[in-house]
Amino acid sequence: MAQSPAADDGLAEMQQLEAILEAGAGRLHACRVGEVQARGQRFPLYTASIGSNDPNAPAIGFFAGIHGLERIGTHLLLDYMRMLLWRLEWDALLERQLQSVRLLFMPIVNPGGMWASTRANPNGVDLMRNAPQDAVGRVPPLAGGQRVGAWLPWYRGRRGAPMETESAAVLQVAAQQLQGRPLSFALDCHSGYGWGDSIWFPYARTAAPMAHLPEMFALKTMFEQAHPHHGYAFEPQSRQYLLHGDLWDWAYDHTPPGNIFLPMTLELGSWLWIKKNPRQLFSRQGIFNPVKAHRTARVLRRHANLLDFLGRVAYAPERWLPQGQRREALLELATAQWQDGKPR
Repeated sequence: MAQSPAADDGLAEMQQLEAILEAGAGRLHACRVGEVQARGQRFPLYTASIGSNDPNAPAIGFFAGIHGLERIGTHLLLDYMRMLLWRLEWDALLERQLQSVRLLFMPIVNPGGMWASTRANPNGVDLMRNAPQDAVGRVPPLAGGQRVGAWLPWYRGRRGAPMETESAAVLQVAAQQLQGRPLSFALDCHSGYGWGDSIWFPYARTAAPMAHLPEMFALKTMFEQAHPHHGYAFEPQSRQYLLHGDLWDWAYDHTPPGNIFLPMTLELGSWLWIKKNPRQLFSRQGIFNPVKAHRTARVLRRHANLLDFLGRVAYAPERWLPQGQRREALLELATAQWQDGKPR
């Protein structure tokens, strides 16, 4: 694979991604799904996929780097991609799993923001506030998304303007490679919120429940049973706060009827890293990423179980997808646990 101009200009994560794509050329299907510019530099938007070519096979999309300052999610996916390639040299069970499941990676959604060390993209737009829908309910000032201008954080973009190139690319990838299947998942890796790690799912725009609440509750229950000490808070994002323009709300609401698409956000809580090392507050990178090498290594080890888990449940969905009375029972349990009518 030819090296991108961005790699020459010091974006280490892009260099690592292109090295992985080159090393995995015999197994990974790499694709450029767009290109963005920042200060005269051009940055490619890459996806890489591996596994079953059956268009009806379950698929999992792993995304990261939507916010340029949140590099740890990108590092998690790059590390996992390397691990998969090494395991495929000897892991016959993984090889068999990938005959029935498709894995998709988009580890650097916002390379321009990552290169410039900004949360927003090069146009000053917060990509996770950029979809056109408005929240149904009260959002936190600024943080819920604002249209005043790019000089303030959490800028959604101008009303009525097309979505940003990066946002549109994420939604196009999801629509073409995930949502058209009978069953698919998305895991979008972020950091910077809370004392612990969270798994959030739609909705972010409303406290109303998503249609697939029983399926989400089944996932949560199975993960807790398989990893009882996982430590995640697994809940609708609306229980924390509402926001305008969430990309995964938009994708979920535009999934073809009859298909099951379960998008999740892995929110790596960085406040604990700051508590352990308060000097990180004086670094833009340190607010959103572990700075100490041993903490970074711990993060990369800790979350691989979640990524593996999604691949396993996608392999045999008929063994766990709820139907009939069981689905009704799970809906009651999920409603009792998650739907109190208000965000916290």
